[in-house]
Amino acid sequence: MPPLGPGTATDGGRREAAEPRFQGLAAPLDEMPDEAVVEAAGVLQEARIEEVLERLDRELVALGEVKRRLRELAALLLVERLRRRLGLETKPPTLHMCFTGNPGTGKTTVAMRMGELLYRLGYVRKGHLVVASREDLVGQYVGHTAPRTREVLKRAMGGVLFIDEAYHLYRLDNERDYGQEAVELLLQAMENERQNLVVILAGYREKMERFFADVPGLSSRVAHHVEFPDYTLEELMAIAEVMMREHRYRFAVDAETRFREYLHRRMRQPRFANGRSVRNALDRARMRQAVRLYELARRGHRLTKRDLVTIESEDLTLSRVFDTGPEAGG
Repeated sequence: MPPLGPGTATDGGRREAAEPRFQGLAAPLDEMPDEAVVEAAGVLQEARIEEVLERLDRELVALGEVKRRLRELAALLLVERLRRRLGLETKPPTLHMCFTGNPGTGKTTVAMRMGELLYRLGYVRKGHLVVASREDLVGQYVGHTAPRTREVLKRAMGGVLFIDEAYHLYRLDNERDYGQEAVELLLQAMENERQNLVVILAGYREKMERFFADVPGLSSRVAHHVEFPDYTLEELMAIAEVMMREHRYRFAVDAETRFREYLHRRMRQPRFANGRSVRNALDRARMRQAVRLYELARRGHRLTKRDLVTIESEDLTLSRVFDTGPEAGG
């Protein structure tokens, strides 16, 4: 059996019981004095919630509203745990979520941190993240979908199931599509396994709204809708700075200006993916820097630390984004 979160008991995965002094009460709401004290500081220290939230702040630039929603959910779970200690436990809150937004806005990262919070507050047994798509859940012939979907659900139990572009699961205009079976099994799990599984459905906002309209019973099972906005140019530059620092690189002065120009152009081109596009651009810049330094070394040039850690303007200028043609690229 996997280890339980700090807020769960060790007897078969049941949630922790009320404190001994309150266990004999038949009606805690009426029989317990309102002045009864519950030790909130100890629970906070044990769960170490702030560590997860601070890590999220370091990992993701901006997204203030998204982070606020995550703090709200953490607060809800914390209070639910304190209520359990007084014997005031009721049905666990529904935490299934919908994340909407364009690619590269941090949805998967937030889902990972959500899993950590759920585990530390004793809502799930493991807190791991399983990422799935239509290809993982929907089969290609009769009898193929159910076992695939059940296997994914089994792997996700005790944690978070993140389904990206969830609207691809179900194709209303195709009567022979096998996705309906996967959706039905998913809905059953979302209802019956609420204490052991949190499902996060993600995708473009308009398509997710259509998906909710097409699938009866889905909207009633998803309690939290979180919108992930696109990043501004300044926020993308801040993301680049974080990534450069993590990999121990830095921009030359003119290269930073050049990268800002790169992002300004790239944001207006097709298939732009916010933070993901920033990461890809920096990876290609590092590759060009490596080729440039390799050629210098071949010609006998002595390389220094400054050479190895600095991205120069020429490492960016070769990108197709600076071409005059319509083709987008890095």
